[in-house]
Amino acid sequence: VLGMVGEMELNHLKERQRAGIEAAKAKGVYKGRPVRLDHKKVREMAAQGMKVSAIAGQIGCSRGAVYKILGS
Repeated sequence: VLGMVGEMELNHLKERQRAGIEAAKAKGVYKGRPVRLDHKKVREMAAQGMKVSAIAGQIGCSRGAVYKILGS
């Protein structure tokens, strides 16, 4: 029974948090995390035929970050 009450409270907390974030986005206050890498440059380098490891080394990020940019 206590587990069920805890789960219900967690759901209510998440709903209130989601509502607060949506309200902040509507006001233009909440914009998310700032972009650290230049996505356009990464895509240009990939279009030139550079390998992911070389792009990551030149930009100073992980290969996973490069893959994430190229996948989106």
